[in-house]
Amino acid sequence: MLDASGSVAHLVSRRYARCVALTVVALAMTDYIDRQIVVSAFPYLKKAWGLSDTALGALVTTVSVAIAVFALPAARLADRWGRVRTIAAMGSAWSLAALACAVSGNYAQLFAARSLLGVGEAGYGPAGAALLSGYFPQRLRATVLSVFQAAGPLGSVLGVVLGGVMAGHLGWRVTLGAFGVPGLLLALAFLKVRDYRAPAVSRADGAGTADSGATSGAASGAGEGMTGDQTRSGRPDLAATVRELFRSRTAVWCYLGGALNLVVLSTFYTWLPSYLGRAYGLSSAQAGMRAAPFILAGFVGAIVFGHLADRCAAGRPRRRLMVPAVLAAGAGGLLFTAFGVLGPGGGQYALIVVAGLPVAAALGTAPAAVIDVVHPSVRATAAGMAALVQNLFGLAVGPLLTGLLSDAFGLRTALAVMPLFCLAAAAAFRIGSRSYEKDFAAVSGGGPEPISPGTHERELST
Repeated sequence: MLDASGSVAHLVSRRYARCVALTVVALAMTDYIDRQIVVSAFPYLKKAWGLSDTALGALVTTVSVAIAVFALPAARLADRWGRVRTIAAMGSAWSLAALACAVSGNYAQLFAARSLLGVGEAGYGPAGAALLSGYFPQRLRATVLSVFQAAGPLGSVLGVVLGGVMAGHLGWRVTLGAFGVPGLLLALAFLKVRDYRAPAVSRADGAGTADSGATSGAASGAGEGMTGDQTRSGRPDLAATVRELFRSRTAVWCYLGGALNLVVLSTFYTWLPSYLGRAYGLSSAQAGMRAAPFILAGFVGAIVFGHLADRCAAGRPRRRLMVPAVLAAGAGGLLFTAFGVLGPGGGQYALIVVAGLPVAAALGTAPAAVIDVVHPSVRATAAGMAALVQNLFGLAVGPLLTGLLSDAFGLRTALAVMPLFCLAAAAAFRIGSRSYEKDFAAVSGGGPEPISPGTHERELST
């Protein structure tokens, strides 16, 4: 059972928890490789089928739309059926869809296969985040989830770089299906991971009912802030779940801020290789290599700034959201200067790479804040709601809107407009930080646990 902070870290060894985290991150990397590798095939698809930038961008957008549509049902399934089984099923599904992309005979078939890829990926992020949030203590939650989310930039850069090289030597078909088999094997291996049992939702009168035979006292031990109806299994019904997802103002602003931030992130992860190829006269492989430092900077930034958010929260918990707010604003300024003021050259490229560090700062911090302020029994569902909002209004918007603007005004102009979404994300995180401490106390029955100086260093070093 989870403790009051929603963790089973006291019941498992650090070694086992780290092995679980490594497995989750490895599977997430194949997720993002399969999702992003199509970007390197854009020049070949454009030449083979005569596609417009809008059509190419739609191949990325359809994955995000499919994730948005199926994220909440899949996340609710993870809360009710089990996180481990959901992850294994979803990983197998998207890996098979990646193999289907390789045998597509026309644009419509490739579009359909890419959509199925998104259906498979829909439940993985929420289930993985919920699982990891229970294996580590609350004070390290942003750090751990930042490492998990950093698999996105790392998988993306591998998809772009390896995809560029493979597409030039092996063709785009082999490239799109190359990582389907490794993903399938990892998904099946995940069935060896032990799951844990979340407590049931507390009733309004303070009693609780746990599933699988747990006592009511144990069930109500973690988070009596949520009240509502339950099914006979002790799980919250749909109405209670929806109320819990939107009860917290912090969660709502994190949903929105994360989506706005991902508009920018998805735009540059998708279109930066194409811009470098067109503006700098590079081949597909060269453009992928030049885009890699920007994406790798996002990988480093997500982990470093996620840990920084945890450290800043030690003295004042609301600062956990102030960190991504400040960094999102800074990333917007750097990217606008690079594309709106400077032209192609060394100065522009340097600013692009530097902006990669802060632009991914919210990847782990925003989900950690959401998980902090919802009841443990609906964590995967809350992460699924975040995935729905972020994919539908973030990841789906960025590539397609950029493609539309590029066809109308040119790719450089389109990339100069998109950083404005960073400023909106910064505002959303700033507003959400005001209610974080109150919302966390409503769930845990207290507040964020006090952290003595040096705690983070001791735990991470051991």
